[in-house]
Amino acid sequence: MADAIGLSKSTVGRIWKAHGLKPHRVETFKLSNDPNFGAKLEDIVGLYLEPPENAVVFSVDEKSQIQALDRTQPGLPLKKGRAGTMTHDYKRHGTTTLFAALNVLTGAVVGQCQSSHTHAEWLSFLKRIHRETPKDNAIHVICDNYSTHKHPAVKEWLAKNSRVHMHFTPTSASWLNMVERFFRDITVNAIRRGTFTSVHDLIDAIDAYLVQHNRMPKPFIWTANAKDILAKVVRAREALEVRVHGAQVA
Repeated sequence: MADAIGLSKSTVGRIWKAHGLKPHRVETFKLSNDPNFGAKLEDIVGLYLEPPENAVVFSVDEKSQIQALDRTQPGLPLKKGRAGTMTHDYKRHGTTTLFAALNVLTGAVVGQCQSSHTHAEWLSFLKRIHRETPKDNAIHVICDNYSTHKHPAVKEWLAKNSRVHMHFTPTSASWLNMVERFFRDITVNAIRRGTFTSVHDLIDAIDAYLVQHNRMPKPFIWTANAKDILAKVVRAREALEVRVHGAQVA
């Protein structure tokens, strides 16, 4: 750009800085096209901000394809003036899937690793939640629209267990599922920097993190109300329409 407009690179940099522009950075986004976005948004945010009485609200999802990665050479530990190191290459030793149910009120997590994530594993995990929740409490499950969550066998079981209520997030709106915040934490604190010589080692590390987390669980606090979120989505859609129509005219 500097060459094209006849200015120095430092001048262009100062202009960008003065206007808060950072062209070297790109952020991703995805707007939901779910026709029932508003209703689903209000339903889920309502569970976060005003959970029903005599009920337990769980934010539930699977973290699939977690890899047991073993580094090809030993890393060096953290020391003054140097970050901890690990090799960029690795050996794969298989994968596991973590099913997790975050208790929205307490922050405690029910977790279970499975070798796959078909409807059978999902139903088994729902039954565990049902079994471990006091019988005098209704159960509200927030989850995404993954096909296994709506399998006929799952629907049949739900029809026979009326105290379990399903709440599906809008399509392309996984950020509404609070358990994703827990998945970020366990990735950063227990998985990403780990060295695992087998899937068994990986599962042991995940189980140890769950035990540690549940000793002193802290809930994630949802602060945004549905009205403000919806207004932001509307503004984003309007901006996209202007961009699309402008490109078509050009």
